[in-house]
Amino acid sequence: MSIQYDLIVVGGGPAGLTAATYARRAGKSVLVLEKAAFGGQITWSPKVENFPGDVSVSGNELGDRFLEQAMSQGAEVELEEVTSVEKTAEGFHVIADSGTSYLSRTVILATGAKPRMLGLPREEEFIGNGISFCAVCDGAFYNGKAVAVYGGGNSALQDALLLSETCSKVYLIHRRGTFRGEAALVDALKARPNVTMLMETTIQSLQGEEELSSVLINCAGPEEVLPIDGLFVAIGHEPDLAAFAPLLSLDQAGYARSGEDCLTPTPGLFVAGDCRAKSVRQVTTAAADGSVAALAACSYLDAV
Repeated sequence: MSIQYDLIVVGGGPAGLTAATYARRAGKSVLVLEKAAFGGQITWSPKVENFPGDVSVSGNELGDRFLEQAMSQGAEVELEEVTSVEKTAEGFHVIADSGTSYLSRTVILATGAKPRMLGLPREEEFIGNGISFCAVCDGAFYNGKAVAVYGGGNSALQDALLLSETCSKVYLIHRRGTFRGEAALVDALKARPNVTMLMETTIQSLQGEEELSSVLINCAGPEEVLPIDGLFVAIGHEPDLAAFAPLLSLDQAGYARSGEDCLTPTPGLFVAGDCRAKSVRQVTTAAADGSVAALAACSYLDAV
């Protein structure tokens, strides 16, 4: 007979592992299911210098600490990809791709949102070694250096503005002739002397040995090599919630419509972290969501 848990957390990043820690400290039985690697996207960052209490820590080490803390509180963890969650009279069936069905009274979806990638050879190799998806997180590592931002929406424009304050040179590369982002942001960038806009331009390849050192770009003319120290890819994120859509309310981008309370339309089901529709996605906000969702799940359990 399958074990029934008080809480199953789908996703082992900062949100999910924080939720597990809080729920265990409230005396609930907890299982965390993670499909890839515990720690989430933060493990891509070579250094994290904006997490409270740590002046500087590698993303891998920070992810390990989240996992170690949850397990030290008694949370169980398994590497399993969850393919569906079904509501039952008693709670939920959480079904993995292995065919295993787990039983739980409540569920927290903390599946995160993965950045859209360029789809170029060696891209994953350079993540954390010259390629980043977060200027707020990693921009400080490129003070006084030349960087490029790839994208044409508000996120790309805002990243370029932020980086222009500290970087010697910022190239804004966009594959179209006009930006999708706000005109005010475009005007602000045009006023920055260290910003160059490369329109109707695509990145053809990534170059470097252990770290990214340049990109091959294709503009209106012939291909050329653009020497840079860092590349910030800002072409959007993809939430990982499609499999659970029947139990959620999703916005047009696929994020779960849920407020700071982390509630969903399905009683006993909660969302936390980057998969939730919100304006700020940082490791601190993910951890905050995890604690809120866990306490909401505990209140639900105590009331039924």
